[in-house]
Amino acid sequence: MNQIGQASNNTMSLQSEIFQISGEKIQNCFQCQKCSAGCPLNFAMDILPNQVFRHIQYGHRDKVLASKTIWLCASCHTCSTRCPNSIDIAKVMDTLREISSRSGAVPGEKKISLFHKFFLGLTKYTGRTWEPGMGMYILQTGGLGGMMGWSMKMFLKGKIPIFPTFKGGREFRKLFKKVGKGGAK
Repeated sequence: MNQIGQASNNTMSLQSEIFQISGEKIQNCFQCQKCSAGCPLNFAMDILPNQVFRHIQYGHRDKVLASKTIWLCASCHTCSTRCPNSIDIAKVMDTLREISSRSGAVPGEKKISLFHKFFLGLTKYTGRTWEPGMGMYILQTGGLGGMMGWSMKMFLKGKIPIFPTFKGGREFRKLFKKVGKGGAK
């Protein structure tokens, strides 16, 4: 099969996968660039949001799933509100993060993807974030530096508990289980 045929197959599979998960139609993007112009984080992105869509349309699956952009997106919805075709671009970015995580792609922004995993894992287990649990993220990313001093002060004053002191973990685990089975979209 030639390169054009391969690109076409990859385009269809990634576009249809995004559509199946998010309901958003990437093919409706006509590259007006309003999403990229309004993005408050565009200065830090390796490829702009409109370029992400173009790469999806061209079938560059690996490039999109390994980009920094999908992990840097703050889901502020500026892009989505500016889109003349009513594409929920922030929802597509969330979907791309999900696909990237599932596929085992090496993320372009490792610390942010690791943060997502820790945050969701803690939320699933405890019902919300928990400082000592997020400390594991800090240890893994080498960001312990100046945090030890103030963290220890907060712990000694009883501001950071050793064990989670809140309820809701059971309900969140049920919610995660329901979503994992396709019960909520």
